[in-house]
Amino acid sequence: MKLIDIITSPWAIMPEKLVELRGIYETHLKGEKIDIKAVEARIGKPLDNRPQGYEVVDGVAVIPIDGVIAKRMNLFSQISGGVSTDLLARDFKAAINDPLVKAIVLAIDSPGGTVDGTVDIARLVYESRGVKPIVAYTDGTMASAAYWIGSAADKVYIGNDATLVGSIGVVATHQDISKAQEMAGVKTTEVYAGKYKRIVSQYAPLTEAGQAYLQDRVDYLYSVFVSAVADNRGVPVEKVLKGMADGKVFSGRQAIEAGLVDGVATLDALIADMKSGGVPGKIKAKEEIMAEEKKEEMAVITAELLSENHPDVFKAIQEQGSKAERERIQGVFSLFRTGREKLITEFMFDGKSTKADASVAILEAEDARKEAHLKALKDDASAIKVPHAEPGDMASASGEKKIEELVNSYKKENGCSDKDALLVVSKTHPELFRERR
Repeated sequence: MKLIDIITSPWAIMPEKLVELRGIYETHLKGEKIDIKAVEARIGKPLDNRPQGYEVVDGVAVIPIDGVIAKRMNLFSQISGGVSTDLLARDFKAAINDPLVKAIVLAIDSPGGTVDGTVDIARLVYESRGVKPIVAYTDGTMASAAYWIGSAADKVYIGNDATLVGSIGVVATHQDISKAQEMAGVKTTEVYAGKYKRIVSQYAPLTEAGQAYLQDRVDYLYSVFVSAVADNRGVPVEKVLKGMADGKVFSGRQAIEAGLVDGVATLDALIADMKSGGVPGKIKAKEEIMAEEKKEEMAVITAELLSENHPDVFKAIQEQGSKAERERIQGVFSLFRTGREKLITEFMFDGKSTKADASVAILEAEDARKEAHLKALKDDASAIKVPHAEPGDMASASGEKKIEELVNSYKKENGCSDKDALLVVSKTHPELFRERR
């Protein structure tokens, strides 16, 4: 990447880091070339910021992603370190194809970098899911383009509550150097073809059309970034826009709550978890662990603490609870009928049953009682020898009518068949039947 790209290219990076990059560019632009050997002599050691590939620990490849991300190595990378996405892709593919590697950890500490190159490496990571377990980890910073890449892994973990994650957004800058050239006695004239070829020129003030052009590019790349995060994290785009992608940098537990990361871990713990080739499950955040450990204690002391520290609130809750309990008991009691005494009493004083709960239970009890009663009558009736009732067997026409009325009445009340009802009537009213002559 050329230094001029710092001005003209969209970046997914933390703003303060972009300012630092622009400082290097301005120094270079003024003709104050950076003397690498002089810098090395001043600090007393060589500027060895070449990428180191990856290290394999217990079958897990740890691939470092440190510093500003760019497509290729450049002057800034040579001075302060950085990541070439071309070289990162090379190392990642090597780890994927390395038979000694069972899983991969992307060890990230980066403020982000250029969009160019980031899109491709993030897609490579995402498409490699399922080939080998891939986890992104940071105990420093995973921002902008660095998070774009990290979110493409199977899981994302942070090392502590001070870890910085997020800064999802895109930025482009324009610098007008025409005045500086004028003071230096220089005037640059650009000759070009094509309406948009130099619509954003560093040798002239930014026009409205130029600003709109830059904004369109930034908006489009932002939408690509947001969509990628949504796909990588398995959440709707709306969720990313609402709670993740406003450019904010999240610290520790904030990143967990926003859904940017999956939990807190150490690099050693992740390697131990992945050395058999598995994807680690959700490692709980520290506050989650503490909450579980104190759950029982909190359940016991909450009422006491509330009473001591907030007596007005405690009294209001008590009064509201008493009112609700009275209404519940009254509702259950309204179902009171003879024969239901025991059932209603139980519901009234169990502290939880509502009128609706009691109604359902009463109906079920009534159905069970009727079935038991009908069964008992059937059993008794089956033991009695009853003559088959023919029209001529009835004592009289009035007796036959009476039997019919009783049978219909019993059928309606108990929902039984003609035969069952006739058997019951024959037992309860034997005087309406006579022996066949």
